[in-house]
Amino acid sequence: MSTRTAVIGVLALQGDVREHQIALAEADALARPVRRAEELAEVDGLVIPGGESTTMSNLALSFGLMEPLRARVAEGMPVYGSCAGMIMLAEKILDGRDDQQTIGGIDMTVRRNAFGRQNESFESAIDVKGFDSAVHGVFIRAPWVESVGAGVEVLAELPAADGAEARIVAVRQGNLLATSFHPELTGDHRVHRLFVSMVQEALAARG
Repeated sequence: MSTRTAVIGVLALQGDVREHQIALAEADALARPVRRAEELAEVDGLVIPGGESTTMSNLALSFGLMEPLRARVAEGMPVYGSCAGMIMLAEKILDGRDDQQTIGGIDMTVRRNAFGRQNESFESAIDVKGFDSAVHGVFIRAPWVESVGAGVEVLAELPAADGAEARIVAVRQGNLLATSFHPELTGDHRVHRLFVSMVQEALAARG
């Protein structure tokens, strides 16, 4: 296992950039904002924060980041996406704009704003695979995962009321991790620690 401290970028186009940087620092990583392709090239992993996914996609295109992001994901760079970041990592989007682009990488279909509008935001305890106690999930105009491919591991589901179908809210595929909720807002850094461990494993594999 590599002993070098992981350098993890936070895509700083929109969203909870500072909160993710704090959580990554608490998880023993070096966190840096990423706005340009040359900054992306210098990090070992990347967090894509929440925000508005269509705006984030358009900004990534405007900043010349979309193709470099896709290239780094294809090369195996670990990436964690929360809320809008989950949408950015999806191969398919439901209820998105016709021209909306994603980075892709996770074989999943995600529904935008699936849990409702801003004023329908809520919090719920979430059991995450591998964690010894529930995570406090904060859902703000959150997506859910409608379906996943065979290579995607479901890490958490939100139980539905009234016998409705449970909704997938956390997944992993290889070096890619995504959650519908915002762990950076809670002070519980276990999701970020999981991601830092994924980055460290990728560094060790590279030698």
